[in-house]
Amino acid sequence: MNLTMLLDMAIDGFGDRVVIGRRDGGITAARLGEMSQAGAAAIREAGADAVVYLAVNGPAFPVAMFSAARAGVPLVPVNYRLGAEQLQALLANHPRAIGIADEAQVSAMRDAGLAALTPEQWLARTAEPAAGDDVTTDSDAPAVVIYTSGTTSAPKGVLLRHENLTSYVFGSVEFASAEPADAALISVPPYHIAAVANAITSLYSGRRTLVLEQFTPMQWLQLAREEEITNALVVPTMLSRIIEADDDKSLPSLRSLAYGGAPMPTALIERALRMWPEVGFVNAYGLTETSSTVAVLGPDDHREALASAEPAVRARLGSVGRVVPGIDLEIRDADGAVVGPGVTGSICVRGEQVSAEYAGIGRAVDDRGFFDTRDKGFVDEAGYLYIGGRLDDTIIRGAENIAPAEIEDVILRHPAVLDTAVVGVPDEEWGQRIEAAVVVRAGMELAAEDLQDYVRAVLRGSKTPERIVYWDELPRTETGKLVRRHVLERILADDVVA
Repeated sequence: MNLTMLLDMAIDGFGDRVVIGRRDGGITAARLGEMSQAGAAAIREAGADAVVYLAVNGPAFPVAMFSAARAGVPLVPVNYRLGAEQLQALLANHPRAIGIADEAQVSAMRDAGLAALTPEQWLARTAEPAAGDDVTTDSDAPAVVIYTSGTTSAPKGVLLRHENLTSYVFGSVEFASAEPADAALISVPPYHIAAVANAITSLYSGRRTLVLEQFTPMQWLQLAREEEITNALVVPTMLSRIIEADDDKSLPSLRSLAYGGAPMPTALIERALRMWPEVGFVNAYGLTETSSTVAVLGPDDHREALASAEPAVRARLGSVGRVVPGIDLEIRDADGAVVGPGVTGSICVRGEQVSAEYAGIGRAVDDRGFFDTRDKGFVDEAGYLYIGGRLDDTIIRGAENIAPAEIEDVILRHPAVLDTAVVGVPDEEWGQRIEAAVVVRAGMELAAEDLQDYVRAVLRGSKTPERIVYWDELPRTETGKLVRRHVLERILADDVVA
């Protein structure tokens, strides 16, 4: 199976249904098929071996993805916020690609030697009929190359093959399962795996997809009401801004709200559940290397946890749920031995949707096919997975391993705190000491000593930040991931002690 076959199934099953864009004037499945044929012809005419997409999300993105699939070349969505030096380094990896770029980036594409079109020019080019046969694409051929965010190291190109993506689709949704009026609102950029995954799963299910190119709470709420959105995907920082907004937050058509991409503060999801009690919340955990979701906390899990007085059940709001069918998961200690329930270790996964492959490097799996995600966590007795942050983020204080996420979760429970990041700072006596950057809610004040006392009352003193600095915002990627190394760099340079 490949992505082209998913599109062909959609055309046969509901070709006249609008699957991209607004109800009026959107692109039907049949029209998407025609546009992908024209796009494939353009790719072949250019002699391109890849399609580099350097623009905001929108209709041009799925057209580019299925055009690339029909032409038998991979799609390479690139972060349009990269600096000039980083961008040129990535473009140099694809010298024979055809490019689709926002107006401001077209010159950068052409400077790198790529033939480049704007999204508008691409859509115009694919609007014209074009003849030509599809290239027969094997299931193990590269479909998408997504560069990692580089939050802990230099970006690497994750290579996702057609079989990885189609395996994820078949394990996640049923064909044509959406109602004709169903519509999904996606608010993540095209270079995030969630954008790819949602584009193909929504198409396969028959659900119309809309994209909010530039997120603001007001625009998100307005579009959700105007287009009668039934399903939506956000990252935690977006959900926080929506809840904090002064705008009307009624969402009469919304049935499902999925979130992921970064840790969700427990206090935030509790507020959201109470604000929209009729909405089914879904926490999805996955990585680019796993073709998106490998564990899910579903709507019933959310409601049961919120209503429960039992601590173990209530705690599930802080989990990412249980692994999805087709995924094997193991928690391993530092020596590689599998550990039991409640013991924290490295999260390792395997399955057909798991690529774990990097362009020019190869697969990063062990001899049993398991991929070490570099996330740490544990599984409880009931099979719920809890994420403890990245192994690279661990603070080692006096030979004690401390997870920043544990401290951050406590800090975020304080009613005056909007956002926070905890890092380990070099210390001659302890090896590392704990410091925190905090964003306080507008109109509120919070003394460092009071926050330290608050943390100390929940955690022991060795896990209480020794210094707290106050910032207006934290460095996060567009998908809400904290860039912890930038926090550390600024804290080391910050002479202001709260």
